[in-house]
Amino acid sequence: MDFNLPALITILTVILLFALALNVGRARAKYKIEAPVTTGHPAFELTYRAQMNTVESAIAFLPALWLFSYYASPIWGGLLGGLWLIGRVWYAIAYCADAKKRGAGFGLSLLAFAILTIGALIAIILQML
Repeated sequence: MDFNLPALITILTVILLFALALNVGRARAKYKIEAPVTTGHPAFELTYRAQMNTVESAIAFLPALWLFSYYASPIWGGLLGGLWLIGRVWYAIAYCADAKKRGAGFGLSLLAFAILTIGALIAIILQML
């Protein structure tokens, strides 16, 4: 099997997580929020929450991506992973601008995650039968 596409999505996810961490660092400097404080200026808090929410989501997404890719399809796993990634970028941009506008990006990433998770579960069970 060719796992290049899921591998690409994985490294792009790592880059997204790093970029969001850099955004938090910039926001700390801009709003003079000293670590380890995580509250202060509302714009900093939005930036911080966008990062943390994406980190929390990535923890579940990455195993789902690889389990789906291995047991079901690396091509479909990579494509669904790409949808998750697009959704999370959309989510982070929208959240930092106005938290009320994060829903569409969240929904897209949640849909991709759900398909990956349920698809992996079904494929694993079918392999066991």
